[in-house]
Amino acid sequence: MISESDLTALLVTLKLALLTTLILLVLGTPLAWWMARTRWRFKFLLEAVVALPLVLPPTVLGFYLLLALGPNGPLGGLMESLGGRPLAFTFTGLVIGSVFYSMPFVIQPLQDAFAGIGRRPLEVAATLRASPLDRFFTVVLPMARPGFITAAVLGFAHTLGEFGVVLMIGGNIPGETQVMSIAIYDHVEGMDYANAHILSVGLLLLSFLMLIAVYALNRRFRVVRP
Repeated sequence: MISESDLTALLVTLKLALLTTLILLVLGTPLAWWMARTRWRFKFLLEAVVALPLVLPPTVLGFYLLLALGPNGPLGGLMESLGGRPLAFTFTGLVIGSVFYSMPFVIQPLQDAFAGIGRRPLEVAATLRASPLDRFFTVVLPMARPGFITAAVLGFAHTLGEFGVVLMIGGNIPGETQVMSIAIYDHVEGMDYANAHILSVGLLLLSFLMLIAVYALNRRFRVVRP
């Protein structure tokens, strides 16, 4: 039987995944657009930084983020000097860590979608006197819609399953930093396999359904696209 603490962990997880995805879409869209369009010779360095969480062990990333967000780190120290509390072992710290860890799952699909549009549609819109902003919102965004769907779903789903980074940064504080993956670990550690099964199956089904939605929607857009 799912306990109240498990439901709270589910709400924290969904809130974390939603905020992380929204932040990455807002901040990642202009970055992905620039990366798709620029001819800067050192662009590969930025692409490597964006992709680094794909190969970096989560505990390594979490460790250095913990140092940065702690009272002696640059971000944690800044917050403390402003009268706040260090960001380590807080929900805000979890959001910051999740943004870094899920970054490639949002930015890379957006960059690929923007690169796939090419220059021809924008050149045609320019001949019709559309401003750069108009071209972006009326041409680029509709054509890149499948990329946005993929980025949003992958970013959200990836955040649902985070463990190493969130444990390093947030610990295991019920109601604040305890997420579903940590709750499952707690059940397994306590030999409570029944509840571990329930939570694990729930996350499995949710992730599977989200991926089905991505493939179905992208297939639909490919069919109706002229």
